[in-house]
Amino acid sequence: MTYKDINVEQLIKIALCAGAEIMQIYAHDFSVELKADNSPLTEADKKSNEVIVTQLQKLYPAIPFISEETKLTPYEVRKHWKRFWLIDPIDGTKEFIKKNGEFTVNIALMENNEPVLGVVYAPALNKCYVGVKGYGSYLYSPLNESFKELKAGKHYYELEQVNVVASRSHLSEETIQFVDRLRSEGKEVHFVSSGSSLKFCLVAEGVADVYPRFAPTMEWDTGAAHAVALYAGKRVLNVETSTPLVYNKENLLNPWFIVE
Repeated sequence: MTYKDINVEQLIKIALCAGAEIMQIYAHDFSVELKADNSPLTEADKKSNEVIVTQLQKLYPAIPFISEETKLTPYEVRKHWKRFWLIDPIDGTKEFIKKNGEFTVNIALMENNEPVLGVVYAPALNKCYVGVKGYGSYLYSPLNESFKELKAGKHYYELEQVNVVASRSHLSEETIQFVDRLRSEGKEVHFVSSGSSLKFCLVAEGVADVYPRFAPTMEWDTGAAHAVALYAGKRVLNVETSTPLVYNKENLLNPWFIVE
């Protein structure tokens, strides 16, 4: 599968290689540092970042990148980028530290500040999700190298039973209010708990019907999984404006959003 000049299978291999490095560290005791914003950082974040950035620069030297674990290019330079990689070497570092398996490697290709290709790999679960503009979204099995197409279900407002996916680490009061509102409308609501960008993928897969995110995230947390949800037939909307999330802003903090 090729998107323009990008070999999608190559990107999957890069994510799998990063995942293998992560799992070597995951299998043993490891130390945890705190970054300036008090978010956790492990050796696995650094190793995964090194694998991804090195391989992408080797294969696609003309495409710049934004990564959580690499110094950010000044906005005056990057605002002119028409195309770039958006990388989160480990989304769900807290889940990684807890060893619950719900963390992901995220690689997205952005064009005109929108995701056109995304790979989300959960190495501990051995599940890989791929979304590609013009091709759709797929669950890729590393075991037999097969692709299963993902088709998202109905919009949650059309359903009497709604599966709401929410964060294990960041369940906000506003999310509880969202669920209460659905119940007041007569809907039967069930929670699906998950960590990291897997929440987008569960909506893309039809395991969940909606993901309200009324808590902070950064652009690298969402880019790749946004592509998976989008090309499975879902929308990722800014809660205030009801318009799609945009990327490569001067401030990379996302607004609150909903995957529906």
